[in-house]
Amino acid sequence: MTRVAVKTKYESASQAASGTLTVGAGELKLKASCSDSTFLKGVSLHGVSLGIEKPGAFLIDYDLQHQAARFQFMTGATVAGKSVKLTYIHPQKRNATLLEASLALDSRNKVTAKYSFASEHGHLKYTYVHGSGTTLEPAYDFHTQGWHFAIGRKFGKHDHTKAVYDGHVKTVGLEWTRESKEYGHFKVTAAVPVKDYKAAKVIAEKTWSVDI
Repeated sequence: MTRVAVKTKYESASQAASGTLTVGAGELKLKASCSDSTFLKGVSLHGVSLGIEKPGAFLIDYDLQHQAARFQFMTGATVAGKSVKLTYIHPQKRNATLLEASLALDSRNKVTAKYSFASEHGHLKYTYVHGSGTTLEPAYDFHTQGWHFAIGRKFGKHDHTKAVYDGHVKTVGLEWTRESKEYGHFKVTAAVPVKDYKAAKVIAEKTWSVDI
């Protein structure tokens, strides 16, 4: 049995839409993506990419228009009884290499650190899951010297909401995610600048999955 998934995405700020087709192939996932700009003036390679992923191990995307690949490698280990995960991301032809490490102190507390080789600065986030199911995530970016706060909570069996404040760009945001076998995956994210409510940005994502 093979799982096929189609994900669509729309961004209000750029009025751009995109779609991704994912096909399972054993332990691997094969991906193909395009955007509305692909068909803007006939068919072109603009916004087209191909990818292959082994969940928890690696992800490789290749941008056909710019002829550049993006590599992502993941690994994990248990150190002194604690779960440690490492992620290395390297976009070819772009100076945006990133290293991320997360340490799960226990089932409720986790620390995540990111280091950007471009800015030579880091990002530190602490995640705490309260017994009520509420998740608190304060974070600090050493490059922008800005704080980031998020609070999330799951409602019922399918819905999860998250409120976010970004101290660097001065925006507040709200995210709603629904994940269920009946409805599939649906996600809406809205971000509004504190001083300009007319410049709100909304991103909507929908994923359909089927086994064939």
